[in-house]
Amino acid sequence: MKTRTFLLSVAGLLLATGTCFAAGALSVEREVTIDTSPATVWKLVGNFNAIDVWHPAVLKSELQGQAGRTGARRLLTLDDGATRLEKLLSYSAAQRSYSYAIVESALPVANYKATITLTPAEEGRTRMTWRSTFDAHGVSDEQATTIIGALQDAGMAKLRANFRQP
Repeated sequence: MKTRTFLLSVAGLLLATGTCFAAGALSVEREVTIDTSPATVWKLVGNFNAIDVWHPAVLKSELQGQAGRTGARRLLTLDDGATRLEKLLSYSAAQRSYSYAIVESALPVANYKATITLTPAEEGRTRMTWRSTFDAHGVSDEQATTIIGALQDAGMAKLRANFRQP
């Protein structure tokens, strides 16, 4: 059973709405070093509508609006058939960073907001940081934090594997 499917079965079908960043009492931050330059990683990660290429739980991403424009939305179809609607809150190609919020989802969180940032690391590599804040909704704080952490870990592991040097 895929990790994502397991997590969603634990979470149940709940509705989450994205609002302001400060509203989330819980937070998860993950960091990974990727074996290629930030410019190369940004070509993939920086495309708000390309998460289906690098996150194993996302089968399809459909853009609503203009990529890289605040207010754009992406409708994600997940590996278990569930959908999630996310809204782009800010985008900076120059800083290789964007923030987004979950508008509708089966995840057991509310007030979810996340920021993905790429920075240079040693020897031409990239440090990717994925920070999120949220409130637990229908599950304990610990369960919500574990679920969000596992989702971030899965995406970052797949992305890192895509750029692994032999």
